[in-house]
Amino acid sequence: MCDRTKPQNNGNDVSAVKQETINKPKGFEALPESTQLAALAVMMFTFFGTHNLLQEAIMKIDGFNYGVMLSYMEVVGVTTCSYIERRFLWNESGRVAPLKAYPLLTLCLMSSSSLSNMSLNYINFPTKVVFRSCKLLPTMIIATIMNKKVYSPTEYVCAFCVCAGLVMFATADWKLTPSFNSIGLALVSLSVVADAILPNAQEKLFSQGASRLEVTVYTNFFTLIALTIMTVSSGALVNTFKMAFSNHQLAIYMVVYTSVSYLAVSSFMSIVKRFGAVIGVFLATTRKGMTLVLSFLIFPKAFSWYYVIGAVLVLGSLMVVSLRKQFIKNKKHENELNVLNENEKDGLLSNGEDIESEGKSEKYIDITK
Repeated sequence: MCDRTKPQNNGNDVSAVKQETINKPKGFEALPESTQLAALAVMMFTFFGTHNLLQEAIMKIDGFNYGVMLSYMEVVGVTTCSYIERRFLWNESGRVAPLKAYPLLTLCLMSSSSLSNMSLNYINFPTKVVFRSCKLLPTMIIATIMNKKVYSPTEYVCAFCVCAGLVMFATADWKLTPSFNSIGLALVSLSVVADAILPNAQEKLFSQGASRLEVTVYTNFFTLIALTIMTVSSGALVNTFKMAFSNHQLAIYMVVYTSVSYLAVSSFMSIVKRFGAVIGVFLATTRKGMTLVLSFLIFPKAFSWYYVIGAVLVLGSLMVVSLRKQFIKNKKHENELNVLNENEKDGLLSNGEDIESEGKSEKYIDITK
């Protein structure tokens, strides 16, 4: 007699296989983590390298002295790409944050970007890169004055090293660059102050439920309007387009520069999101070092060891501070998890004792009955 019994779980097995197929990572997500990191790092270095080299190349074109137009092109690229990503990739629409919150963000972004690029009319590119990296100083000063915050000895030492590095860089630039003007240092320093205020203002909107893309789109859109008014009134916008029509090299530079700005930032944010802030800090510091080296190699300029020592002091100190903050953050999170686990263990033990005592009571009652 044949056994005609059939497996009862075929339907469940098929569903499980289908679900496993659906949940299986596809495309880029299916690659090993090391391959993902390597690919994103190459993208970040390529896009940021291209972006930074084009900044210097555009400023070296004869007759082009409109540093503010670099900011205009960046904002055009970021506004366009972030809108496309928000609308078509993530299907976001509407607005959560009130419009009255954006004037401050617009002022900070416009100041941060335009003043930084305008400084290239007065100082060389490596000096601008190093000074732009020093958000630590205004952040500490603002927090000390406004919030009476006291920092650790390590942070104060790093802040001193950053100051020393900036002085050495500025001294080398002053001695070796014929076009050096202290106005450039003032402009880039003000841009750093604005850049230190910007994330704190953005954080308030995030706490109100606004998404990163919403804040990015609206901030850059309003900044684009302000920059358009400013560049049209100053003649920079019209003159730049006139130069681009007569200089095809400048036109190509402008198109690539506008397109690559958003890709550079997005690749870096993907690294931080997937692999954490520590990896992000290391790669960001390495990327800035690469930018300085490429600037000296591709656009030869007078060299001084002051540049090397200053860069090491500034970038090294900033990396130490960033890694220390991340270590403290991870330690705090670990302690919170340990406390939570201890509370859960205590709760389980307490429940076990209650159950045991209830069992004894019931047993005693049964015996007396």
